[in-house]
Amino acid sequence: MPVFSYLAYPEQGAKEQLLKDLSELRYCEITPAQNEELLILLTDTPDEDSEKQLQKKLKALDSLQSLGMAFGHMDD
Repeated sequence: MPVFSYLAYPEQGAKEQLLKDLSELRYCEITPAQNEELLILLTDTPDEDSEKQLQKKLKALDSLQSLGMAFGHMDD
């Protein structure tokens, strides 16, 4: 079970759109930061293939400027 947490930075003025876009993806839990223009993203996928597919979907989001990984764990 790959588990990762990120700071998700939206494109300028796209925080609400990014929240919506991320909410539509499986294996994602999103928490908006209260004092910053960013979101906290936690992903928990069942296997490595699901994680790879999720990463492709994240990279394709127009509302996402960048992701900064804060934590990552993969079972051996």
